[in-house]
Amino acid sequence: MGVRMSAMEMAARLIAFDTTSSRSNLELIDFVADYLSGWGVASERLFDANGAKANLFATLGPEKDGGVVLSGHTDVVPVEGQPWSSDPFRPAERGGRLYGRGSADMKSFIAAALALVPEFLERGLALPVHFALSYDEEVGCLGAPRLVAHLRAAPFAPAAAIIGEPTEMRLANRHKSVRRLRTTVTGLEAHSAHTDRGVSAILAAGRLIAFLDSLGRRFRAGARPETGFDPPFHTLHVGTVEGGEADNILARRCVFTWEARMLPGGDFEAEALAPFRAFVEETVLPDMHKVSRETGVVTDLEVGVEGLRPMPDSPAEELVRALTGDNRPAAAISFGTEGGLFQAGGFPAAVCGPGSILQAHKADEYVALDQIRECEAVLRRLAGRLAAP
Repeated sequence: MGVRMSAMEMAARLIAFDTTSSRSNLELIDFVADYLSGWGVASERLFDANGAKANLFATLGPEKDGGVVLSGHTDVVPVEGQPWSSDPFRPAERGGRLYGRGSADMKSFIAAALALVPEFLERGLALPVHFALSYDEEVGCLGAPRLVAHLRAAPFAPAAAIIGEPTEMRLANRHKSVRRLRTTVTGLEAHSAHTDRGVSAILAAGRLIAFLDSLGRRFRAGARPETGFDPPFHTLHVGTVEGGEADNILARRCVFTWEARMLPGGDFEAEALAPFRAFVEETVLPDMHKVSRETGVVTDLEVGVEGLRPMPDSPAEELVRALTGDNRPAAAISFGTEGGLFQAGGFPAAVCGPGSILQAHKADEYVALDQIRECEAVLRRLAGRLAAP
């Protein structure tokens, strides 16, 4: 017989593991595997290329078509430089809230699902529940593709996937895609007294960044409020800029990272990348090459996260509505999730989980305890739907 834990107790255990994306998540994965094993549930670890991180996949009930995937990421964002009022990896309950890094995003959903394992098993499932826990979602959904590939190769096909990101237990059926890029500008160093004899990589990068800003303003001007997104337009963002060696040297190198978040149906290649490349080739590079052909601009795609699109008669949406009893229009969320990857892999997906994204990624992150209780109630209803008659 395994160990019974409440969802709150399980959430506290999971939050206590420092699974910042720059660190390994194996201690948490091992804990979950041991917990499941105590209930007679086998699990599989799907490791990254270095063996330092792993996804976990486990099935409760029969391995047959028609089950439900409960998906959550195990990694969290950093806490450095944030003014926490308590240790972010020592969960603290106060004022009806559970504080700690990952409490909202998104260990509370995982905790509620794991805490209900005994109840799932005791109900006698006629259709399976699959646990899909991933690594490195926060740095670009790096682990989820292995999980989706694992599912596609399995001899069974789930009917729906529920991604438990924080939506305050409201159904969300669409989110933007994300593309993150790194642009490296190579100039020609020269004495700053002779700017005509060199090419400043920083100034060339500045022109490119200004172009992205103008393109982002065009996207804003073409806002589409009917989509329900906040904000209701594609967004462009420059995250970091690095370059230069000294005050009196024209910089040889400048690197900046940028991001595009596109509404469902948006075409990143055509609407963002192609105009950017055209500006590079037709405007910036000719000026640089007048001084030296050794100068250049290289842009690499580093992260691509699929968007989630509404599907007509989606089994995942219908399931979440039935479980929550919420008949409001499905929400649109601007943050990325692994839902788009499941959908692209052929598995209908919807997003619904405890907590608010407004509490994520900042100091004193918390989830309201009543949100965890609501999540438990929803998952108990799921057990009832999947149980043998």
